[in-house]
This record gives sequence, structure tokens and C-alpha cells, in this order.
Amino acid sequence: MGIIRAKQLVHEYIRRDEEGNVESIETALDHVDLDVEQGQFIAILGHNGSGKSTLAKHINALLTPTEGSLWVGDMDVSKEENILPVRRTAGMVFQNPDNQIVASVVEEDVGFGPENIGVPTEEIWRRVEKSLKDVGMLAYRHHSPNKLSGGQKQRVAIAGVVAMEPKCIVFDEPTAMLDPNGRKEVIRTAHALNKEKGVTVILITHYMEEVVDADRIIVMDQGKIVMQGTPREIFSAVGKLKEYRLDVPQITVLADLLRQAGLDIPVGVLKREELLQHILRIAQVEKSGEVS
Repeated sequence: MGIIRAKQLVHEYIRRDEEGNVESIETALDHVDLDVEQGQFIAILGHNGSGKSTLAKHINALLTPTEGSLWVGDMDVSKEENILPVRRTAGMVFQNPDNQIVASVVEEDVGFGPENIGVPTEEIWRRVEKSLKDVGMLAYRHHSPNKLSGGQKQRVAIAGVVAMEPKCIVFDEPTAMLDPNGRKEVIRTAHALNKEKGVTVILITHYMEEVVDADRIIVMDQGKIVMQGTPREIFSAVGKLKEYRLDVPQITVLADLLRQAGLDIPVGVLKREELLQHILRIAQVEKSGEVS
């Protein structure tokens, strides 16, 4: 049984006028089925308005379903008594780290979440040290968050979530406001938490290069799940992705162009090293043919 399970999940945003009459209804999630196993690294892709962030907010019990159901562990997110336990199980990291940082010292900020859920003081400081170490920010524990780079701030925000010891962390476009180096720091941290600590990771992003190492990719469009599979399976369907207004990793595009030019390169190449190996193989074959 998965740690996150959605069955025919529907969410509608209802706009009302001043008198309470319905002006419009926007269906953000349209009968979504989802099953995420403990320990998986899942990436969710989709154009703006596809419903991916709305789905993330359900996993963290920030929204409740209009229809259908969503379970985190054995907890129904629509029940009020489950809201706090759900948030302890599924932490959330948002786009802007400044929106999650509340204290003037890094270690105090990281301890804020555990303190709010009633963790004893000695245990809080143990968790603070451990979580800062997990994200590579222990040396900055006495620094002011305001003096950190964007990537470092986001890692502090992640540490604050990790300190609450969730089984799952939802990253809702955590690198959208960061430079390339900051993006690499955050994605590296997410993978380390997944591989070394067994934390289930759900990554929502616009950057294709960030998802090539995921266990599974889910593509959303107009509130529905329209594609899912391994990174290689998803990025082999270049034409279909473009139909959903999504790009593919630049290396995959280059490999596709080289294949169209006649080089023996398979579909679904995801990384620079992989493409280089294929090019070297082709060069060696051609060289051996010239020698013979």
C-alpha cells in the first residue's frame, strides 16, 4: 500500500460574487488516480495551470478534495483531525525560501517546526543538528538566513522540514527562484534525502534536467494525469511532450537531432555522459572500419 494514494480526486476552485452566488467554477484536478510507494522519487511535470501544485497542496492537507479521496499513509486528508498528523507525515517545501524562514538565526529557524508540534527541547536540538548536517548546512547554524544565497536558504528551509521527520517531502517548484548553482544544490539535497534517508520525494518542477534521475515521472495537463513512466520512457516521446507544451532535456534534443542526421544513437538519451559514450562508440566503429 502506497504512502500517497489518490482515487478519482477532484478539486474545483469556485468563485463567488459579493452575494455568495457562484460566478465560475474551475476544475483544477479532474478525477486523478495516484499511488506513490514509500521511498520513491517521483517527479511531476506540467504546464502552468496543469494542476500539479493543486495536487501538492492536497498531499499536505492545505486543500481538501471536492470529490474523491486522497490518503497520506492511512489518513484521509479531508478529515479535520488528520490535518496535523498528515503534515507531520508529508512535509512541504515551497518556491520561495523566504516564505518559510521565520527566525533570524539558522538553527532557530530549523527548530521552529519541531517546537510547534511539541517536540521536547533536547530532542529539538538533536534534530536541528542532524537535519542541518543532512542538507550540508551545519557550518551555517549560527548565521543569519538573510546573508545566505538563494540555494543555501532553500536548503535551510528543507532542513526545517526534515527536522519534523516526515516520511515524505513534497517539493513544489523549489528551484523556480534560484540560479543554476542553487538549483543543483537543492536537487542534490533532495536526492540525498531520498537515497540515504529513505524519504519519499515528490518533486514538482518546470526544469526537465531536474527529473532525469527520478524513479517515475508523472505528466499532468488540464487537471489530468496524461503520461507516466520512467524518465527514459517519458523523454522518448518528444512529440507527445511538445503537445503538452513541455520541453525535453537539451541533451535529449541533441541526441534526437544526431539520430535524425543518421548516427546510430538510441532514443531517450538523458545525460551528457550517456551521449558521449554513444558518440565514442560510433567513432571507434568508424575507425576500426577504416583500418580494416
